[in-house]
Parts: sequence; C-alpha cells; structure tokens
Amino acid sequence: MQGDKTGDVPLSDILKAYLKEKYNKPGNVYLGVVHRLDRPVTGVVLFAKTSKALPRLNKLFAEHEKVKKTYWAIVGNKPPKESGTLTHWLTRNEKTNTAKAYDREVPNSKMAVLDYKLIAVSERYFLLEIQLHTGRHHQIRCQLAKMGCPIKGDLKYGAPRSNSDGSICLHARKLELEHPVTHKLLSITASVPKDALWQAFGKD
Repeated sequence: MQGDKTGDVPLSDILKAYLKEKYNKPGNVYLGVVHRLDRPVTGVVLFAKTSKALPRLNKLFAEHEKVKKTYWAIVGNKPPKESGTLTHWLTRNEKTNTAKAYDREVPNSKMAVLDYKLIAVSERYFLLEIQLHTGRHHQIRCQLAKMGCPIKGDLKYGAPRSNSDGSICLHARKLELEHPVTHKLLSITASVPKDALWQAFGKD
C-alpha cells in the first residue's frame, strides 16, 4: 500500500502515476490512504484524491457504524457453527507483528468483534463471510484462528502450509460508506482472485 523497508514499488506510487497521466496533472499528485490492507490480502482499498476528502473519510472510518466492511476468507476447518459472533480481547506484539486473542479482557488488550457465516463449501475448504464491527490489527486472521479456523496460507496464525505466491486467502470483498460530499451511498465490490481455489466456490 505504502513505501516500506523492502523497497518494493507500493500501490500508492502506481496510482499516483496513473492519476498524473489520466488527468494530465503538473507537479506532484496528492493521494491519501484511507482503507489499507495487509500485504498478503486482496480486495478493496480506498484512497482520497484530495487533502479535503482525507480527514472526512478518516472520520467516517473512525465511526465504525458508518462504514460496512465485508470480507471473505477461505479456511480448511469447518467452523463450529455455520454463523455467529466472535468477541475477543486482542493484544499486539510489535516485535513479531502479530495479535493474540483472549476470551476475557487482559492488560493492554482491545475488544474485537466480528460476525461470520458459512456461505460456500468446496471439496476441501470452507468460504466464510465476515462483517467487522471493530478494526483491530490482524483482527480477522487472529479471531478465526482462535475459533480453530486459520485462514488458508496464513502461517503466522496456524495454517499448516503457505500459498505458493505468499498470499493468504483473505479478500476484502465489499466496502459500503456514505460519500463525504454528495452523501450518496457508495458500494465498492472487488472480484475474487482468478485462481482455481477461489473459483471453486463459484463466486466472482
């Protein structure tokens, strides 16, 4: 999403170059990151094209009830119930860049809440749809693992094997929010990756 110590070209730089060419903009192009994803995750991301829009969008995201985030995750274990709400208290380890889920509040923890439901089954895997109520670090990855359903490819949270491309099977499927200027409802949906595993569920 943004530049880091790896030196890899970030999405923000690619998008700035695209906007500069599309709108024939002189000088530097402004771009603010509103909704980012972890490197191995696919799906919807959101940027602000103006400095005025960025704080307005950030305010919407800070008020979680005004933004609806829908994720899809492929897991190898069937969840104990076909749908439910997970509530945990998460702590973050900065050194390992991981989160840990607890069933009760512990020191330096933050409450994390999500809803999940089983929406499709393939020969070997299960597709879950997740609605986030809070936005904690690695929340979906950590809470699903705590439930006994680590995301496919997510070695950091207990998956038995990595994916060949280094990804994990977590996809930011849909983002719904009110436009900060027009106040119209925006609904942005990202198609799933074009690989056989995702396509096995018959979703696009």
